[in-house]
Parts: sequence; structure tokens; C-alpha cells
Amino acid sequence: MRQEQFEQAYRPLWDELGALLDEMELPRSKRNPDKARAAAFPTLYRQVCSHYALARSRRFSPALLEQLHHLVLRGHRRLYRQRGAWLWRTLDFIGGGFPRALRRHRGYFLLALTSFLLPALLLGLACYVDPDMIYSLMDEQQVAEMESMYDPAGSHPGRSEARSSETDFMMFGFYIFNNIGIGFRTFAGGMLLGVGSLFMLLFNGLVLGGVAGHLTRLGYHYTFWPFVSGHGAFELTAIVICGAAGLMLGHALLAPGQRKRIPALKAAAAEALKLVLGAALMLLAAAFVEAFWSSSTLDAAIKYGVAVLLWALVVFYLVFVGRSRHGSL
Repeated sequence: MRQEQFEQAYRPLWDELGALLDEMELPRSKRNPDKARAAAFPTLYRQVCSHYALARSRRFSPALLEQLHHLVLRGHRRLYRQRGAWLWRTLDFIGGGFPRALRRHRGYFLLALTSFLLPALLLGLACYVDPDMIYSLMDEQQVAEMESMYDPAGSHPGRSEARSSETDFMMFGFYIFNNIGIGFRTFAGGMLLGVGSLFMLLFNGLVLGGVAGHLTRLGYHYTFWPFVSGHGAFELTAIVICGAAGLMLGHALLAPGQRKRIPALKAAAAEALKLVLGAALMLLAAAFVEAFWSSSTLDAAIKYGVAVLLWALVVFYLVFVGRSRHGSL
């Protein structure tokens, strides 16, 4: 798209945001409040931010860049000066900031996904073919405990005997603590030049694949897969995202480019924290689903149906939410 076409397509939206800002910057006594227009302000602001980023990437004229930059600055000041700005920031982050940040750094995400998924698939297949392979990863006591958790004869699939009597709410707290711990360790491992994050991704992938392959071979897939398929959409994706954030830190330390390592690390950390915050929200969602849904005794077909919807929701959110109309990040 040439600059003339770009301006013709989006000039009305810029004018709309400019007019809205003019009104919002007036003294309260002179404003003509319009709740519908005010509610549209965050969306207009995000769209103009996307237009500004696109104009910069395509090296449009300095005059246009200055105009859009000024508009973005005005919008930023107004958005975060409003009462309840923290709420706007949170909604803006969930409604587009987080998935856009992940797409900007999709290379790290794809590397983390490969580091997690490939070992899971390989060891899962190996444990399905060879029943003794699981003992190369876990000792006999761990295997026995894992088998008892998903034994179809058990009363609470997915829970150890020690926790079988605990309420769903208590398990919700336990899952939060457990999930956040895994995510944080996967992220913090990036400070070890990225090796720690790679190790955590590899290890968690091996455990997931090994357990899945072993239990499927035993015939426990009737309890295992319905239990993990739902909350796995949030939990597994979030762990991979934490790994991607850790790899960003490791890359900044290993290859800071023209910067010194500390400034490069600070810049990478600012972006990585966006991924970690988004992943933390996903881990909270995973804990909720695992505690109140995964452990339910509903028919497996219903759980699989909901799992498909949850995975589709996560993929749609991360791939499409926050994109501007012209398809930019």
C-alpha cells in the first residue's frame, strides 16, 4: 500500500481520534459527554498506534510520521491520565497488547515450542512402544503414584491419594502455586544464557510425553486425556511462552549486538515481562479450569468438545486478537 492509499484509507479514523481528543482535553464544564464515543477511545487509540508503527516500518514521509506520533502521544497521555487508568491498561494489555507482543517475538516462541513439543512427542512414542522406557525418566515410586492418579478405579482422576479429599477450591490454590512456579522457573532460567529455559522446556516436554505415552499404553487414556485436554490449552501454551521470554533474556546476554550486555538485557526484559505477565494470566485460567472443570465427572465426549473449543480460543486469541484492519501486528 502506497502512502497516498494509506492516508486515504485511514485519514477519517485519525480525524475521529483527533476530534475526540480535542473534546476530552477541554475543561469538564465545556465538554459535551458522549459515552459511546468515549467508550470507543481505547480502540481508536490502539488502531492509530498500529497505523503509526506501520508508517514507520514503511518509511513514509516525515510529515505523516510526525502527525501520527503527535496523535499517539496525545492519546497515550489522555488514556493513562484517566481515573481507573490501571483498568484501561489491563484491558488494553489483554485485548491486544499481549498477543501483539508475542507475535513480535514469534521466533522465540517457535523455538520454545519446538524445544517442548519435539521431546514430548519422541518420548511419548517411545513410552507407548516400550513399557520400561518411562523408568529412564522417573523412579518406580513416581511411576506408581502417577498411575494411581489416573487409575480409572480412583475417585478423583488427576489427584494423588494425599489430595483426593481436598475441595476444588483448595486444589485451585494448589494449582496456582504449582503453575506459577513452573512458569517462573522456565522464565528465570533464561538468565543462565538461555540454557536454563531450554532445560525446563525439554524436561517438562519429556515428562508430559512420557506420562502420556505410558498411561495411554496402560489403557488409562479414558481418565488421563479428558482430564488434561481442557486446561492444557492454557497451561502448556503459557509454559512455552515463559520459555520464549527466557530465551529472549538469554539471547540478549549472548548476543547483545552493539549494546553493552546490561542495557541489552534491560531492553529484552521489558519485552519479556509482557510475555510473562500474559502467561501468568493464562496459568491462572489453567488453574481454574483444572480445579473446577478437569476434575469433574462429566462424560469424556463433553470434555473433549470443550477442550477443542479452548484450544481454538487460545490459537485465535494469540494469532488474531489485536491486529489492525490492514493485518499488521
